[in-house]
Amino acid sequence: VQLQASGGGLVQTGGSLRLSCSASGNIYEIDTMAWYRQAPGKQRDLVASITSGGRKNYADSVKGRFTISRYNDDNTVYLQMDNLKPEDTADYFCYAAIRSYLDDSTISAFRNYWGQGTQVTVSS
Repeated sequence: VQLQASGGGLVQTGGSLRLSCSASGNIYEIDTMAWYRQAPGKQRDLVASITSGGRKNYADSVKGRFTISRYNDDNTVYLQMDNLKPEDTADYFCYAAIRSYLDDSTISAFRNYWGQGTQVTVSS
């Protein structure tokens, strides 16, 4: 199982970006999918999450500006980021809790998977 993230880049203050992250491999079930971010010298923090049932949660700093969504048919999660600010500059990481096929008849417990970071830079 692996997660592949894309969509980062350089944008001016007030601009928009859309991040995508697709999960692939021997996937049986995906529960929560999420986006985290980590600025230089800081810890990795939750930006937004979405459950398999569609329940969403956002960090206070992005409420009203970012929208998380997912398309279960192709195991993809998106993060639409609008009205970007310089303080949004960070590496963004996607996350998913996934059960996978270990063999034809065995399914794993939920495990945490991370995608590679995608860099978002917002210039002032």
